[in-house]
Amino acid sequence: MTASATTKGIEMTTEQRSSEKIGMARRAFLGGAAGGLAAASIPFEALAARHEAALPSKLQAGPGYGELRPVRDQSTGLALLALPKGFEYLSYGWTNDAMSDGVPTPNAHDGMAAFRHGDLVHVVRNHERNPGPAFASPAYNPAGGGGTTTMVFDPGAGEFRESYGSLGGTLRNCAGGPTPWGTWLTCEETFSETGGMRHGYVFEVPSEGPGNPTPYTAMGRFNHEAAAIDPVTGYVYETEDRGDACLYRFVPNVPGDLGRGGELQAMVIGGSTTDTRADGYGRVYGKVSWVTIDEPDPALDTVRVEAQGKGAAIFGRLEGAWYGNDRIYVITTNGGPAGEGQVFELDPATDTFRVLYASPGADVLNAPDNMCVSPRGGLVLCEDGGGIEYVHGLTTDGEIFRFAQNLADLRGGTAGKLVAASDYRGSEWAGSVFEPKNGDWLFVNLQSPGITLAITGPWRKGGL
Repeated sequence: MTASATTKGIEMTTEQRSSEKIGMARRAFLGGAAGGLAAASIPFEALAARHEAALPSKLQAGPGYGELRPVRDQSTGLALLALPKGFEYLSYGWTNDAMSDGVPTPNAHDGMAAFRHGDLVHVVRNHERNPGPAFASPAYNPAGGGGTTTMVFDPGAGEFRESYGSLGGTLRNCAGGPTPWGTWLTCEETFSETGGMRHGYVFEVPSEGPGNPTPYTAMGRFNHEAAAIDPVTGYVYETEDRGDACLYRFVPNVPGDLGRGGELQAMVIGGSTTDTRADGYGRVYGKVSWVTIDEPDPALDTVRVEAQGKGAAIFGRLEGAWYGNDRIYVITTNGGPAGEGQVFELDPATDTFRVLYASPGADVLNAPDNMCVSPRGGLVLCEDGGGIEYVHGLTTDGEIFRFAQNLADLRGGTAGKLVAASDYRGSEWAGSVFEPKNGDWLFVNLQSPGITLAITGPWRKGGL
């Protein structure tokens, strides 16, 4: 991407151009790409055959989709996933693959969002990286190794066209959330200082072009995980990855313009500090309330301490969050009676709150993390529990099923990719998001070795 662009005869910096694009998207909300990197065919038949010889023939069936079977990646020929019959996928953006801007793809792929631009889909991807040289410009902190990259996908052709760094200089960009005005909120899962600069913030990245390197400090400084926005109010619901986390709500001064500040609040259940960490399926809390955080940008990690001192509820490690079905869904990775995860549902119109699902054990659902909601209403849950890792589907009636399994054992070869020849079957899934117009493609990551996958098939047969 170029360092500047000229609009209306005025020279603009990348930061100004980013702000202008975000502003244009916000105005649309309030009022109501180049290429050449196509996916390859399957050139590694012998290698793929060796991988498939050691794979299971079938796995647990999912409602409406059937048994899971090993399926070859259309880009490399490797059997990286097990999927139901009729589903296929291609991989892209492996760690160290050269992006269109000439920079190697950073590792630690995490949360994502997808946006439609005419016939193309722009996918913004997080990288949960620690301190190190910034891989993209603009950069918030030259010593921050995290940030975002952006990919361009042609759903009609079934191929990726372009990729580039879109925000650098941040730390541990874990999850985030798409906005109704067409941007990505990327969240730092840290509370730290690097090179004399504070981290632990939310940043905004347009669906096309460079991100905004200015943190939204009013949205809080804490171990951020994910964000979900109610499009009716513009309120942003934020999760915190701590063992004694709180669930937050940011009420902006100007809906759609988060940089103009606002009020950070925390959820209260029942008028006093309620501990939800052991609560199970069917727990209904009724109407909740919210308390204001006086110091959202503290020098010490005290946002949740202030919140709980005012009666805010305590959660396990809050992870994914998503808006869908007119609801806000949030996940704990270690809550519930079995300590294996909960899915909560908030009706933002009435402020009523309940446990939609709680894992009865690791053999059913093992530490859910990132999530999204299908255009057809089903929830996608990404496991991060270690061992065998699945993508699960969850219906709004609380029925859970396995949709995909990670089979990425690359000890027999990496198909020429610049990653270690290792066993990655225990790597967490991350970043699940559907193509927004038709919902025909699901994008998802294997965080290690760092691979983005685009999956398509007969979605309407089952719960997703």
